[in-house]
Amino acid sequence: MKHFAYREKELYCEEVRLQELAEEFGTPLYVYSRNQTVENFHAIDSQLKDLDHCTCYALKANSNPFLLRALAEEGAGADVVSSGELYLALKSGFKPEHIAFAGVGKREDELEYAVKEGIYCFNVESTQELQLLSLVALRQQKKARVALRINPNIDAESHPYISTGLKQHKFGIEAERAVEVFRFARGLPNLEIIGVHTHIGSQIVKVTPYVESANFTANLVQQLRSDGFTISHIDFGGGFGVQYVNALTHEALPSEPGEQSAPSAADFFSAVLPVLRQTGCSVWLEPGRSIIADAGILLTRVLYVKESGQKKFLVVDAAMNDLLRPSLYNAYHQIVPVTLDTYEHEKVDVVGPVCETGDFFAKDRLMSKVKQKETLAILTAGAYGFVNASNYNSRLRPAEVLVNGDRVRIIRQRQSLDQLI
Repeated sequence: MKHFAYREKELYCEEVRLQELAEEFGTPLYVYSRNQTVENFHAIDSQLKDLDHCTCYALKANSNPFLLRALAEEGAGADVVSSGELYLALKSGFKPEHIAFAGVGKREDELEYAVKEGIYCFNVESTQELQLLSLVALRQQKKARVALRINPNIDAESHPYISTGLKQHKFGIEAERAVEVFRFARGLPNLEIIGVHTHIGSQIVKVTPYVESANFTANLVQQLRSDGFTISHIDFGGGFGVQYVNALTHEALPSEPGEQSAPSAADFFSAVLPVLRQTGCSVWLEPGRSIIADAGILLTRVLYVKESGQKKFLVVDAAMNDLLRPSLYNAYHQIVPVTLDTYEHEKVDVVGPVCETGDFFAKDRLMSKVKQKETLAILTAGAYGFVNASNYNSRLRPAEVLVNGDRVRIIRQRQSLDQLI
């Protein structure tokens, strides 16, 4: 988290004190670093500079239009999974020829919209979707470019909710039927079959599954070409892991044991690019988390410090409706004070106000000792944070701000009570 760092005892985002943001805009508050976002994109995109490629940001990770605009200006493509995401991508400046449409359940009206806008490629996941897309393209008298998403039955070794590449998952076409479905697609009108799509999961912190997926994809391309297909395009998916544990270090902060660090972009691509390069195909990627996760945090204020038996609770004003990942996945986010006043540590549960026992951000977590009304930063919250926010308990969705150097811009106003109706 290069652009989130302590200066003496104060936590900054770029050139801005986070405590000042909490005081000006209130909490809960999402804060994003523009420079971190852009640098993360280039760290990935630069690895493919000698290839015909497109690095498509996955909007599902975070679809705030101001962040999208920043990435579009840097030359990113867009990976979308709904008509809403496609609309946001187009309005934010992504070129249609740099957009891929993925997703296991595309509606007919969504296919109509995407064909009309002339996006580059549809990542198709079933024979019925192929038939529907063919019909939609025929009605518009257009050709729709298609890559078939093939499920390679590779274990991404990540959380089961975000692993997508095994036989039992709903995604893609099983590997054993790949050639059969490619042949079926070839017989449908108004489709141009250009490539292969794979995506085996999210928050993958080992290189081995990617190497397996690259070898699978290269072998399939060779097999399809021997069957007469002109395969020129590989969409290799995304899912590159980021560091959540000990994302930020300081001598006053406790260090969490069992850290699982994520390989760098260079580590990932040095292992898979030699395999993909030999296919001669253009290579598209669809990273989301690895671009935006550590570019965002969630600020929250301690409402109460509550003791019950042997337990101590920090009751904060953010909740599961603001950041769902801990409740949904039991996901880890490092939580730190924005002002370091002590070297003392204590074990606490960090919980929200929602009427659910599952409304928590940390359990039995060793943290810096804090007091009522202090501000905490929940780190690495830029991905799958606000996009999963809800009005559960009729709570208002938080505001979002973007920091660029010493400049601050509010990029989403805090929801108001009258907007609940």
